[in-house]
Amino acid sequence: MLSNTLRSNFLRFYANRDHTVVPSSPVFPHNDPSILFTNAGMNQFKNIFLNKETVSYSRATTSQKCIRAGGKHNDLENVGHTSRHLTFFEMLGNFSFGDYFKKEAIKFAWEASLSVFNFDPEFIYATVHEQDEEAFALWEQYLPTERIFRLSDKDNFWSMADTGPCGYCSELLFDRGKQFGPANSPLEDTQGERFLEYWNLVFMEFNRTSDGSLLALPNKHVDTGAGLERLVSLISGTSTVFEADVLRTLIASTEQLSKKKYDPKNESSAPFQVIADHIRSLSFAIADGLLPGNTERGYVLRKILRRSVNYGRRLGFTQPFLAEIVPTLVDTMGEAYPELKSAQSQIQEVITLEEESFFRTLRRGGNLLQQVLKSSSSSCQISGEDAFKLKDTYGLPIDEISLLAKDYDYTVDMATFYRLEDEAKERSRNTSAKSYQPSNSISDSIIIESESEFIGYNQFSCDTFVEAIIHNGEQQNELCEGQEGYLILTTTPFYPEKGGQIGDKGEIFSSEGSFSVMNTTSPKVGLIVHQGLVTSGKLKKASAVTAQIDLSRRTKIANNHTGCHLLHKALELTLGSHIRQAGSYVDDTKIRLDFTHPRAISNEDLQTIEFLVNEKIRENSPVNTREELYCDIMNSPEIKQFFGDKYSDVVRVVSAGFSHELCGGTHASATGDLGYFRIVKEQAVSTGIRRIEAATGEEAQKLVAEENDTLNAVAALLQTPKDQILSKLKNLVDERKKQTKLINDLENKLINSHLNNLVKQCQKVNDIFYLAYHLEKSEAHYLQQYANCMHEKISKRLVSLWTTEKSDKYIILARISSDLNAEGLRAQDLLKTLLTPYGGRWGGKDLVAQGSAPTLPSIDVLNQTLAQWILTQLV
Repeated sequence: MLSNTLRSNFLRFYANRDHTVVPSSPVFPHNDPSILFTNAGMNQFKNIFLNKETVSYSRATTSQKCIRAGGKHNDLENVGHTSRHLTFFEMLGNFSFGDYFKKEAIKFAWEASLSVFNFDPEFIYATVHEQDEEAFALWEQYLPTERIFRLSDKDNFWSMADTGPCGYCSELLFDRGKQFGPANSPLEDTQGERFLEYWNLVFMEFNRTSDGSLLALPNKHVDTGAGLERLVSLISGTSTVFEADVLRTLIASTEQLSKKKYDPKNESSAPFQVIADHIRSLSFAIADGLLPGNTERGYVLRKILRRSVNYGRRLGFTQPFLAEIVPTLVDTMGEAYPELKSAQSQIQEVITLEEESFFRTLRRGGNLLQQVLKSSSSSCQISGEDAFKLKDTYGLPIDEISLLAKDYDYTVDMATFYRLEDEAKERSRNTSAKSYQPSNSISDSIIIESESEFIGYNQFSCDTFVEAIIHNGEQQNELCEGQEGYLILTTTPFYPEKGGQIGDKGEIFSSEGSFSVMNTTSPKVGLIVHQGLVTSGKLKKASAVTAQIDLSRRTKIANNHTGCHLLHKALELTLGSHIRQAGSYVDDTKIRLDFTHPRAISNEDLQTIEFLVNEKIRENSPVNTREELYCDIMNSPEIKQFFGDKYSDVVRVVSAGFSHELCGGTHASATGDLGYFRIVKEQAVSTGIRRIEAATGEEAQKLVAEENDTLNAVAALLQTPKDQILSKLKNLVDERKKQTKLINDLENKLINSHLNNLVKQCQKVNDIFYLAYHLEKSEAHYLQQYANCMHEKISKRLVSLWTTEKSDKYIILARISSDLNAEGLRAQDLLKTLLTPYGGRWGGKDLVAQGSAPTLPSIDVLNQTLAQWILTQLV
């Protein structure tokens, strides 16, 4: 693949010029809520540019995985319909952090254009900011003046935000020839098809203040970006990015699956291009730990997948197909990005599950959509009411509705749709509003410049000094008895809450007073804050104190943290390499680990996981920690690390038995310290995310004792020995099934005799039978039995309603025959129509739904309403 060669050569070019090759960060930043996805190479260096972080290198080069599908940079809707828009792309870049500036940046870019990209210098053009005389003069060393163009702020000025670091930029363009347009210069090429930008050099030299003034930065930086796919297309001489290299290979895979031919010059090319692009966004996002969901990034990912499916339907796909393209992607990009290989099975499984779910949604709503289109034929527009119903009732997102409508040359009344959606949201807010109390934390306005030295891995108390006292959001000189506040010490053994580990508790005391530490946090890197209460006397700023953690509690936390590592490894060994940690929490009583897995874990696998952990505990292996250079171990398959985490140059490796992880937390001295490990429960957290809660030591022993007490109580109740409980229960269950069947058979005989009369009461509208009937003071399950028996007698073209009263409300059940459901009639819709006027609630499926209401009209009125509803459904 040309892209693999080009990527390697680019990184090598800059490495040979003293740049550190920095691995790509994940496609979504875990620690930066300001952006949905990583959309540029500079994202992972943002804090360096803002002087919030320092690194050991001053020059860097990367090939960054990027997604532009949400927020400010959103190319999603353009993908498939233009020659170069992508949601996923790789950004090649070089960066200088207060090192070189314009002269070297321009020199390097020129040399790389010729030696790495092999571009003919006669076809290279440059643009600079209209006021950047320095950049213009530097480019004159390489290009004739007539191929250097001055542009305004709109094109050649870059800023991170309204205020802060910013500067001029310079773009490199390549002339693709007259076949791409008649323009004779970049200024004339308004579409950018002939003179294609391939590299942007940003020179951060100013700080923009709130009044718009530009002040010179003390340290000037360089940030450059060149899209790999665009470079590959230019070098290959293709008209679009989709005709070359990885994307063309993915298109070939789609051709093979669909048995259709790709023609980039035909309108039918869009589905192929959408699928080739979107499968990369999906796969890399899932490999980095993101899963489809209903909010924020997860929602965007689900939107990308559903857009792929909808375009796939144009190629004739009627069942999941996207996962079958993943192996091709792994073959072409897996060497450069090994996370694709390790997560391949999970990527395919998550995509397949999402596809299956969406195809079900499309089938449910498809019939109604066809009816809506037919009823809207005169206006060629889907009404806002119909669109809202498709979304609210059938779960079809408005994006899919719009896309499907476009297939039939229809539009959607979006104004009405959004009005109805806003009204629904307002109703939801009014019924489920909850008060929120913010947590007590240090005000963002308090800035503590000093750092705290943490010595608590091996020291559990120390003599130290009070660096700062904070009370009521302000720094104070002392804190007196009964007052709550925050202490910052020069040195501390207290571990702060971070990395999923709860903070230490303990005591800070001096000859003048004592402070009970209730929590320890780290609001910024290097700063450790002790939150608590003065229990006696007072503490003063700069005074000498002794800091002492609650060692018993810390030991339990450390044991649980080691147990969490062992559990993580046991999960991977038992379930597969797709297991990725999605979150964790350890305190002195429990372990909670969230991880990627598409389904519930069987009891047999849970037993295996528990056995593996306890086996390592019995081995009593020492828990070792060591510091390593991250660059030396970042590609080690044995050491578990998390793609969402940003690691410093020096990292801490914790090894416990078969587990090796990067971790800054506290741990047991040996695996045997855990004593015993017990899984408490396993459950779903969200789609594709499972959670295990577990305990070690005394807490695990308590669980075993409680379970034993329960077994003893059950044995006494059944009057049988504990080892015979299972067989005794099985006999009781079998006997109960026999009795239940006997009762049901008798009830069905009685019901059938009654139904012979009820069949005669069925009425008819057009060719559909319908019946509403009230059962006096019956149990709810009788409604189901009556409905089942009636639909056995009249198996087709029947809609039935069954009601009864229970305490202060009425119960109602609706049943629709399957042939009518195939025509678009749904039991849930019927109950919605019937119960909405009476403040009722309902739920269920297409064929059977059940609801309740404080009151209902008479059976005669219900029959009339039922007949009217059937008529409206037949329109």
